[in-house]
Amino acid sequence: MSTVQRNMSLTGEPPKTITTQQKIATLLGMSGLLMLLLASLNVDFPNKTLWFILSLLAITLGIIWFARAAYTAKHEGIKNDGVWFKSISSRGYLGWLTAISLTGFYIVLYFYPQFLGLSKEGSNTGLIAFFDPLSTLLSGNPASQWFVYGTLYTLAIFSFGIKFIWKYRHNRYERLRTWSVMFFQTAFAFLIPEFMARLNSDSFSLPYYDLKNIWPLNYYNFEQYRIDSFISAGDVGLALLLFGIVSIFIITPILTYKYGKRWYCSWVCGCGGLAETAGDSFRQLSDKTMNAWKIERWVVHSVLVFVVVMTTAVVHSYLGDDASAYWLTKDLFLISVAVFLTLLFAGIWFFKRNELKKDARYGAIGYLVIVLVLIGMHFTSGKTLFLFEAETLRKSYGFLIGAIFSGVIGTGFYPIFGSRVWCRFGCPMAAILGLQQRLFSKFRITTNGGQCISCGNCSTYCEMGIDVRTYAQKGENIVRASCVGCGICSAVCPRGVLKLENGPLENRIAPNEILLGNDVDLMNYVHKN
Repeated sequence: MSTVQRNMSLTGEPPKTITTQQKIATLLGMSGLLMLLLASLNVDFPNKTLWFILSLLAITLGIIWFARAAYTAKHEGIKNDGVWFKSISSRGYLGWLTAISLTGFYIVLYFYPQFLGLSKEGSNTGLIAFFDPLSTLLSGNPASQWFVYGTLYTLAIFSFGIKFIWKYRHNRYERLRTWSVMFFQTAFAFLIPEFMARLNSDSFSLPYYDLKNIWPLNYYNFEQYRIDSFISAGDVGLALLLFGIVSIFIITPILTYKYGKRWYCSWVCGCGGLAETAGDSFRQLSDKTMNAWKIERWVVHSVLVFVVVMTTAVVHSYLGDDASAYWLTKDLFLISVAVFLTLLFAGIWFFKRNELKKDARYGAIGYLVIVLVLIGMHFTSGKTLFLFEAETLRKSYGFLIGAIFSGVIGTGFYPIFGSRVWCRFGCPMAAILGLQQRLFSKFRITTNGGQCISCGNCSTYCEMGIDVRTYAQKGENIVRASCVGCGICSAVCPRGVLKLENGPLENRIAPNEILLGNDVDLMNYVHKN
């Protein structure tokens, strides 16, 4: 029987061994993985559906049982669980082994699905055929590598979501947002698109559409084949297309103004959901250095600029030049984009110049690049963009960002780089929501610096690489574009220093330094008074 640790040390004690229950749970989960491995090796199961159900149940129950055994005998509240003593969560041997295994699986899944049994002609075999019964039940179609991916992705969020809820059961905010990401992933990203596919016929065809994926995250939503599919599907397709546009210009700004980017990144997004649940054990591995922050800002905003350019190029490529035949011509579209961006940038510069400070150069460079590209599009045929084929650029972006960055590195290397590498450095949705959050949102994390004991829990467990302790020591509000509002910094603070709040925009970013002597010049305060 497990005993309650009564040591009050915040760092906990090195884990000695796992309990008997955890060993049984590990055996159960590994047996489920073994079934999937045997299926990928073309083992012919006598009753494929039964063995498929048993494999997923074994994995799910193994994870949940292991988590319950790990946390049931511990008090609610702060627990570091010896993360820096465990090989898997401190870039040790098991961590590297896990990263290499996940990365290898992603590479095969993305680029060599035939090795998993995907067949373009005839019936599937191997692992993908193992998932055929569930795919046929939901959509009426045989499984693809993306159905296998979606099933395992949803299973991971659900199983590790239960673990996360058990671990942070003392915090209502953490419980609610975890249930939220579990719901949105299961319903909007997995089940609804499969049910939509069942509605398709020769005269009615909807593209696969994850309803919670909003541009610029789904940069492909305005490709011509998708537009044609939406239009051919009649009122339903047109409604989905309009929903995508309304999400960009109305829904997203309003929700971000009221709640910050957390409404999406921590409550809805599947990438964030996987990072928060399956990636929770690796959140402390995020790089907190100033150099990492500088690289993050340049890279993620460069990705956003590229998405804007590519989306504009895509729409521009299938518009016409004849004003008598098309109300929206190529030139009118380019002018409209340029005017919109000019008004947006001018408004930000005029009303938010004090808050922008050094960030103004990122915006200015991005704006200049986009305008130059728009001018370049005007003098090209629409199929080429300067010296490159537009289609080649789009495919390159899909390969480098959509596959390699978001999938292979962003998820496969959780145990090495932390759980939010993609969200920090590569996600264009995070970039645009971060801009809105920093300049226009009511959301902030307030600090009570006088209560801070500099334990460093907040900084250690910030998965976005923010040095939260520095803000807390100064009593300064945390208003960072990268903050996803996960609230873990507040959940692990032993003194209640940090609090997620909404408030007026005035003086939201202005620091409120406390008199620590060695952090501020006391004589400046004397002279001010």
